[in-house]
Amino acid sequence: MMQTHRPLPRLTFGSGAASASRELPEEVAVALSFNGSTQAVMMASPADLIDFAYGFSLTEGIATPSEIESVEVVETPLGLDVQIWLAAEAEARQTKRRRSMAGPVGCGLCGIDSLEEATRVMQPVPRSSFRMTPSEIMAAVASLPAAQPLHDITRAVHAAGFFSGKLLAAREDVGRHNALDKLCGHLIRTPHPTGAVVLTSRVSIDMVQKVAALGAPMLIAVSAPTAHAVALADQAGITLIALARPDRFEAYTHTDRISQETAHVA
Repeated sequence: MMQTHRPLPRLTFGSGAASASRELPEEVAVALSFNGSTQAVMMASPADLIDFAYGFSLTEGIATPSEIESVEVVETPLGLDVQIWLAAEAEARQTKRRRSMAGPVGCGLCGIDSLEEATRVMQPVPRSSFRMTPSEIMAAVASLPAAQPLHDITRAVHAAGFFSGKLLAAREDVGRHNALDKLCGHLIRTPHPTGAVVLTSRVSIDMVQKVAALGAPMLIAVSAPTAHAVALADQAGITLIALARPDRFEAYTHTDRISQETAHVA
């Protein structure tokens, strides 16, 4: 499998000029093919691609985990081809889709030719008793940096994590959508409690759509949301928390899931 980063020479300027090298993340073309037909080509980090296949299939409404029969990653001279084979019912649905994506990592809606598809309203997340205190929300944000080894090396990738009492999983990628898809792919194949998705990126409408497809009741991000993302989170029943730091955050929707701190009784 391809490496996720490599050193490249550089010149550093400040009080003078100095030559050195810096580890930079790899960014490769990753094709997502369903039953032999390419659905999307994304620029992505060449890691956790099985998770990517399952997560992308779920969050784009293509297939559930039980409808995926097999996944194989094939290396080609031009990149990586993630070959996903679907059961007959999912394949039939897929042939009706009018979508062809090919775009940079900064765009999560490249190639969508339907306004209804781009702005689709998701089913509300399942009801649950899940709550987090302000301290837990800030702890979730504070816990994510320790799970970002590629970012520590390169300072050039995004991360998506899953927090429930503690950080249970995290995935990294040069693309924020890809990192979230990889996290979703891991979670739907691994037993896990109800919890919150934690992002290092801004919150756009497509990120909310992916969290809604996962069924997570809370989304915590270090950057600001768009107005449309807030509206969609409200409709989907997701608690949206943004501009989160280890010492503060802003809550925009369904704030009833933020419970009061419990005073310690001696």
